[in-house]
Amino acid sequence: MKLNYKIIFHFLGLLLLFNGGFMLLSALVSLIYKDGVTFQLFLSGLATLIVGGITMFFTRDHCKEMNKREGYIVVSFGWIIMSLSGALPYIFTGSIPGFTDAFFETMSGFTTTGASILNDIEAVPKGVLFWRSMTHWIGGMGIIVLAIAILPLLGIGGMQLFAAEAPGPSADKLHPRITDTAKRLWLIYFGYTAAETLLLKLAGMSFFDAINHALCTLSTGGFSTKNASVAYWNGDPVIQYIIILFMFLAGTNFVLSYFAFKGKVQKAIQDEEFKLYFKFVAIFTIIAAVIIYFRADISQSSIAHPMVWGRAESAFRHALFQVLSVITTTGFVTADYTLWTPFLVVFFFGLMFLGGSAGSTSGGVKVVRHLILIKNGFLEFKRTLHPSAIIPVRYNKRAISGDIVFNILGFFILYMLSFIIGSLVFSMMGIDFKSSVGLAASTLGNVGPALGDFGPVNNYAALPALGKWWASFLMLIGRLELFTVLILLTPFFWRNR
Repeated sequence: MKLNYKIIFHFLGLLLLFNGGFMLLSALVSLIYKDGVTFQLFLSGLATLIVGGITMFFTRDHCKEMNKREGYIVVSFGWIIMSLSGALPYIFTGSIPGFTDAFFETMSGFTTTGASILNDIEAVPKGVLFWRSMTHWIGGMGIIVLAIAILPLLGIGGMQLFAAEAPGPSADKLHPRITDTAKRLWLIYFGYTAAETLLLKLAGMSFFDAINHALCTLSTGGFSTKNASVAYWNGDPVIQYIIILFMFLAGTNFVLSYFAFKGKVQKAIQDEEFKLYFKFVAIFTIIAAVIIYFRADISQSSIAHPMVWGRAESAFRHALFQVLSVITTTGFVTADYTLWTPFLVVFFFGLMFLGGSAGSTSGGVKVVRHLILIKNGFLEFKRTLHPSAIIPVRYNKRAISGDIVFNILGFFILYMLSFIIGSLVFSMMGIDFKSSVGLAASTLGNVGPALGDFGPVNNYAALPALGKWWASFLMLIGRLELFTVLILLTPFFWRNR
């Protein structure tokens, strides 16, 4: 079956229209704050809209049916096209003059990685900072899911796209019609963002800081409007606890939020993945807090407090914040955890491979995959003792097919191979071992902060140009769950069948 190139380009044109529209919104923010780059942002949006409009016009007579292959192409190339066009505001405003750096910052935004090359974030015009945060917000739930919410207007079915884009090993449907599912997910996403913005504003943030941090929290992105990230508000625990709450929500399956809002709270809290996710956060926070309190040298750090209770609260808050930030791959920073004892450095490095829940905006391997791998591992002991018995893996009291288990095993092996290859490529560029493995784990898992020269209080400006392109590739395949992108590199994918 030949590829329907017209529908692919038609959809890419639609994505450019979305991108251009959000750029114009950033131009409006620039106008309100009078930061001097309104025209440049407007020009970026206009150019993107024109290219998108022309592309859609010349492909308007496309066939309405889309198969899986076309869905994978649209998702993968959609992210690339969005990042290429999304670099225009940085280049036109001169905020990031180099194309490589501008593309890296944009890919980091859309993949919700949060790795930045900006040395002085607070000097960047507000309109550009808003666009930077908006790339997180768009990429968080997925521009593809946003777009399929309006596909009925174009007469196109969107199930193929949702299967390719939806984060996690499976896409739970809230409603029989996939477009209605997308609308409900975006409504929850928007509602959480608005709620966090309001709470942060009431807690003392400026409205601009509040909305930007809300956009970057719900998307589990990590871009901040401050050079010190959330450490800027270390003297205001309320602000940090608000961000903690919404990081936790952003790391859970949004389908469970929908069930909770429908009054099915019991169904949400009894979900096996949610229970394990909660246990992980609780256990890892206790471990980190105890070590920070008794072992970490915080006498010179921003988390120091003269009172015993204050010190205990501070240790708990920073432990909880950083554990959630790494597990959910948000990447916000309240302190440099690489200075908290060697054990905690390795500890947080390990958490980079955990990831949030399937159906959340977080990156990483995802909790449900770890859960099924653990269950399958223990069942192998039983199968060894009872070779004739059929012992399926069960998740939420339902048996999981062997195909899903093999898919997860394959994903995990591919993920670890990608990490190893990623580390090797970085090391070939002359980057030391600690920084190389940190870069590979962080970019592949869409975490943001890495280790070594690219730790929590540093940025990626010192990364060589080739390293930035390699990191961008790792961010892309990590965000799109490996298979979606890597399948395009196989010869059989492009054969006409």
